[in-house]
Amino acid sequence: MAGPTHAQKKDLFRSHYLLGRLDPEEIDALAMRARVERYKAGQEIFAKGSPGRSMIAVLRGSVKIASPSPAGKEIVLNIVHAGEIFGEIAVIDGEERTAGAAAMTDCELLVLDRRDVLPLFERHPEICLMLMQILCRRLRRTSEQVEDVLFRSLASRLAKALLQVAGEAGRSQPGGAAAGLRLSQSELATLAGGSRESINKQLQVWHRAGLIALSRGAIVIRNTAALERLV
Repeated sequence: MAGPTHAQKKDLFRSHYLLGRLDPEEIDALAMRARVERYKAGQEIFAKGSPGRSMIAVLRGSVKIASPSPAGKEIVLNIVHAGEIFGEIAVIDGEERTAGAAAMTDCELLVLDRRDVLPLFERHPEICLMLMQILCRRLRRTSEQVEDVLFRSLASRLAKALLQVAGEAGRSQPGGAAAGLRLSQSELATLAGGSRESINKQLQVWHRAGLIALSRGAIVIRNTAALERLV
């Protein structure tokens, strides 16, 4: 498969909420240095604790950001889709990765080395301010996840997770329109803070009630409004 052209790389950067604030010459130089990497579904991109030397843009596919436990379990912190960027934290401090990343589907990624990106950010204070806002949103989201596990029922957490993933993927429609999500029940369990068995049981209840439809490797939301009421 042919990789993206130089022009396609520049288009991606220009359309991004952070990199699009760079000057045209800076975007051109960044596109020249960016390299393409491809990963198969399930393949690890980087591990938690590994050196943070790059920021990564998703050209094609979806990436799971997760933190593993010593017992082998994991919690999914975020799902990144085509057109989005992850690994910004490593660009700021150059420290170890705070979480791991793995391809949920076959992925094509554009990798930007920290040494190329950091000088550009230093020349653009507005980008640094936006990075601070991103960090604040992530901290709020982490606090919200803790509260959800403590105070929400499993059904409420699961409905919230489904709607969140659908919204991030840009496939959630108002008024109850169908939204298809390629998400395993194990991954959904880590997002909702439940066991795979309990998630499967709740999904079957909603399937019989017509709120969702289940197919191999995918969940289709048929009644968005009903799930929103559960949240």
